[in-house]
Amino acid sequence: MLLDVHCLTKTFSDGALPVVNGLSFEVEEGELLAILGPSGCGKTTALRMIAGFLAPDRGRITLDGRVLADERGSVPPEKRGIGFAFQDHALFPHLTVEQNVAFGLRTWKKAERAERVRQILARVGLTGLEKRLPHALSGGQQQRVALARALAPRPRLLLLDEPFSSLDALLRQEMRGALREILRVEGTTAILVTHDQEEALQTADRVAVMQAGRLDQIGTPEEIYATPRTLFVAQFLGQTNLTLADAHGTTASTPLGTLDLHREAEGTVLVALRPEHVAISRLADAASGQEGTVVERAYKGHDVTYRVQLDPHGIDCLVHSPLPDFAVGDRVQVRAIQPAVVLDKAGA
Repeated sequence: MLLDVHCLTKTFSDGALPVVNGLSFEVEEGELLAILGPSGCGKTTALRMIAGFLAPDRGRITLDGRVLADERGSVPPEKRGIGFAFQDHALFPHLTVEQNVAFGLRTWKKAERAERVRQILARVGLTGLEKRLPHALSGGQQQRVALARALAPRPRLLLLDEPFSSLDALLRQEMRGALREILRVEGTTAILVTHDQEEALQTADRVAVMQAGRLDQIGTPEEIYATPRTLFVAQFLGQTNLTLADAHGTTASTPLGTLDLHREAEGTVLVALRPEHVAISRLADAASGQEGTVVERAYKGHDVTYRVQLDPHGIDCLVHSPLPDFAVGDRVQVRAIQPAVVLDKAGA
């Protein structure tokens, strides 16, 4: 374990609810952890406490066995061995690319500093742009300079605060892949803060989902998406079908018929079923399932989502290419092809 965050709490005014409330998690050496959540959930505040820009009210931060903050005090940011890539890049406009990157290497010997700048600029694909000023760079190039500057001193931990939010969709996709490769080559551990679900799922080794200052769930992208623990995680991580069910062990009675459950439960429970885990077929082709009527059709190129009315309930079904084509008004049959996920009750 490289980083240990334990019961971190921060409140900005007397009587107000904590912005970060008892946050605890660990980060392993070489891992990329994404902290995911909506605006105002406390994720950036948590990142700034780890960096040392804010002091926690309570809790402890330990990096490589060294206590950086607890009730006794806080180590200054410049002495933590942590790199930080800001959301707005924060490049010095009067300095060239190589001067920006070399800014954190002022204590290095001149030859070593020059070699490290050359090496890290090659890593991020900016060789040949060393003499340019930030205003002469594209948004993606500016982001790469900011990343190179943060990585240049070889930090034990790199913190990234919504680093791609100002880029267009195509460039964001490109930068996500570049980030993972750069971190792998550099051997750098990182925490990425984002509100973009796709970014977190595609980029991170693990995802920590925050809500209202607290950690709702942490796990691999597959675990978080396929088996959300709470209603918030189920809805925040993508489209999902929700329904009350009468559970009896590993099965439950629902408007979609009897469903298998991903874990044992008893009584009335709330279950979630992703649209891609619901199969749709023509009545003539169906062996089993519930009959309904297609009431909506949303075509998205690589897939189609159908809304099927199962009186009095509706359910969404996502179908990938090659597409069986259904029209609004068609009578169809739907059935679950994966176990439904039992969600924890609020406060559980």
